[in-house]
Amino acid sequence: MIEFSIPGRGAIRLQHLVSDVNGTLALDGQLIEGVVQRLAVLRQSLTLHLLTADTHGNQTVIDDHLGLIAIRIRPAGEAAQKADYIRNLGSDTVVAIGQGANDAEMLAAAGLGICVLAAEGAARESVQAADVVVPDILAALDLLLRPLRLKATLRK
Repeated sequence: MIEFSIPGRGAIRLQHLVSDVNGTLALDGQLIEGVVQRLAVLRQSLTLHLLTADTHGNQTVIDDHLGLIAIRIRPAGEAAQKADYIRNLGSDTVVAIGQGANDAEMLAAAGLGICVLAAEGAARESVQAADVVVPDILAALDLLLRPLRLKATLRK
């Protein structure tokens, strides 16, 4: 669990990290350098959940690199499926990371939503739905590794 308090917002108690894969953790079906190492550290504090439509058909290889099995999202209604997954975990305990249009509902549903500005870009809907927008996935993961950065950004 990662716990911290944000002035004007209150206590944050995160138990789950839910992330989109392609465009967020991976580019063109390949994990972005530095992601594996940061997730290995975060895994000590958070349960990792990956949600993917497996656009590039490389998810099995990514699963092997990370030592987990991603949840495959069915075509049609992807945004709702992701948001439902967050709600089923208990929204307040989830930090969600994404950047695509189908991530917006997930980011809004999570206790903490982080949108990454990735090489693929970031959908307007996801930027608007997020609590925080960061330049890349490494910055997003580093926020969780150093939560005082979140406190500085989100305080009111």
